[in-house]
Amino acid sequence: MSRIWVRVTPRASRDSVEGFDAEGQVRLRVTAAPAEGAANAAVAKLLASALGLATRDVMLVSGATSRRKRFEVPLDDAAVRARLGV
Repeated sequence: MSRIWVRVTPRASRDSVEGFDAEGQVRLRVTAAPAEGAANAAVAKLLASALGLATRDVMLVSGATSRRKRFEVPLDDAAVRARLGV
């Protein structure tokens, strides 16, 4: 199990994974608005797709109302970095 810090930009023009920033967080852009959990669901779906996992395997641990979120995935840190292409 690995915990991943994610920095989210909601209401973007497209969904994309921007890679890691200087702080070690994964930068994500999602088109969904941050209302009623829509952005959180979009982030989980995008992260699962980028990591080659099912959406149910990506769990939001903290930061439900923040741009900075923490997700738990059933991969080790090296696998996460390799699958995200960094």
